[in-house]
Amino acid sequence: MTTARTMTNAWIHRTLPDIFYEEPERVEDGMIQDLTITRLSQLLRERYEDRDDVFMSGIVFVSYDQRNGNARVSPDFFIAFGVDAAAIRLNLPNFWLWETGKAPDWVMEVASPSTAQNDLEFKRNLYAELGIAEYWRFDATGGELYGTPLAGDRLVDGRYVEYEIVVGADGSMQAHSELLGVDFYWDGTGSFDVLDPATGRTVDRYVLAREAQLAEAARADAAESIREAAQAEREAAEARAAAERQARLAAEERIRQLEAELEGRDS
Repeated sequence: MTTARTMTNAWIHRTLPDIFYEEPERVEDGMIQDLTITRLSQLLRERYEDRDDVFMSGIVFVSYDQRNGNARVSPDFFIAFGVDAAAIRLNLPNFWLWETGKAPDWVMEVASPSTAQNDLEFKRNLYAELGIAEYWRFDATGGELYGTPLAGDRLVDGRYVEYEIVVGADGSMQAHSELLGVDFYWDGTGSFDVLDPATGRTVDRYVLAREAQLAEAARADAAESIREAAQAEREAAEARAAAERQARLAAEERIRQLEAELEGRDS
């Protein structure tokens, strides 16, 4: 059945002239961002993929002015909580603020030479105006483009306030997202991860599953080693017992021989 929401979008695309939507320019240096975007978005998707009230995307526009189709922004990845994710997917290609009734809650940008300045200025100001609760930035160059490899802002009274960044002795960086309840981590060389604050370990379920498999294999190997050691000890004990029996029998036989010799002499 066609809903009012899908009819609205269909009407927009049928009736408004092509100039309503200008074709965005391709980002020529987008490959610089690719690994970081893929890694972080994958981990966050895994975290919320089973929830129907969470919409996540890195390929759609956030449209924020119903009167102007070109009033839109394309975050590298964003998350919206408390929404009808299925309905929004039916409404693509855009995340329409006037239809969803709210802006995304969490947004990230990943640095590239052609986009870094826009991320630091225009987008940061726009995201604050739209009421996006957290804005995070990741720079795989080590901070050459953003000035820091890792930065996160939280919205306080309409303005962004930076989260504290903890710098490790190895040059790594880590910061906590209150909204998502995770720690973002930069290893000091260019790779990013999402950590569970309670354990300090990655939230990557595949890595954790592999670690669990390796741990189980190690436990199995240790148990087998214990069984083999116990079996070897039993065999050694049996061999010692057999040797003792043989020695005792030999001693008893020698005593009998000696007793027989003595009896022969006495007679």
